[in-house]
Amino acid sequence: MDLQPYQMVRSLQLVQDRIAGGDHASLPMQNKLLEMIDTRFRSSSQEDFSDERNIRALLVYAMSGGNPSTVASRLGRLELPDMDRTAGDAVLAYLLGDAVQARTALASIDPTRYANDVAAFLSLIMGSVLAGDRYDEALSHLDRARLLGPGTLVEEAALRRTVALAVAKGDGERFIAASEQYARRFLRSPYAAQFAEAFVEGTINLRETLNLTRFEQTVDWMTGEQARTIYLRLSRQAAIDGDAELLAFATDRVKKYPVGRDGMRDARAELYSTLSSVTSTTVTETLDRLEGLNNAGLSVKDRALLEAAKTVAHEVVAPVSPQSLPATARPATDADEAAIDRGLIESTRARLGEIDKLLEESGR
Repeated sequence: MDLQPYQMVRSLQLVQDRIAGGDHASLPMQNKLLEMIDTRFRSSSQEDFSDERNIRALLVYAMSGGNPSTVASRLGRLELPDMDRTAGDAVLAYLLGDAVQARTALASIDPTRYANDVAAFLSLIMGSVLAGDRYDEALSHLDRARLLGPGTLVEEAALRRTVALAVAKGDGERFIAASEQYARRFLRSPYAAQFAEAFVEGTINLRETLNLTRFEQTVDWMTGEQARTIYLRLSRQAAIDGDAELLAFATDRVKKYPVGRDGMRDARAELYSTLSSVTSTTVTETLDRLEGLNNAGLSVKDRALLEAAKTVAHEVVAPVSPQSLPATARPATDADEAAIDRGLIESTRARLGEIDKLLEESGR
């Protein structure tokens, strides 16, 4: 006898809970279950959906990475209560990327009228589609999603979206609080890399209001490898941005996580700590450090960044002959010379940032 859809979806939820806890080996099992559930729903009848548990299962399947065409096919053939029909239409619109339609349908839905597993998913979707312009309401939905789905991929996703939303709205306190919660609970999730990117980006964007002590406390929850990666990413961006204080903070913390048993510093840390002085008054010394840097430990992207930095440094130290300038551009005073030097520094730093952006976009 075939298993009922709700029984199969329950198994899927158990597997996804294991994934949220860091069991990456369960990912293939998740994919296989999704395929099996897809087949089961395609062969289901109206009689199957006389059991309300199967209606809820269809919604959970849809929100758990299900096949939109299967969901659309089932919804089109079923006679459903108005509330379930509206919820199904909202979920399908969300799966198809129609945020406007999803928002319209969700406006008439009270998630708390459903069982917790469905309500958690619906709250997650509500928080996502409202994130663009209704900050407080979106956060409220995401908070409810976390509370209704503790330890699940729903809570994991809700925390990641809260982090991103807090950055977009400049809410430093909410950003660091959600980041710490994520670090304490979901660093073994297969989606933790997405969190790490948002965490570093948020730290850079909220730099003026962010408490670096709180940042460090959050990183302390991570493994040594994760912490080193975070501080290296932070060092890289701080160097490009010319934020000396943040760079000093990040490169100092990298020293706590040496690579290898010999305690040697990561070549990336050496590069990033040097980048900040490419356009400084000590650029000659900096150029010597760049020229002597062993690039064997650098990625292709960072090797390209190293070459770009050396090019910029060479331009900064290259002598400029006053005779090569138009008469109106020749400095008449020490102040004028200083202004030209500052302009050169600013323009070369901007070029370095542009080069780094191009490297990021090209994925080199």
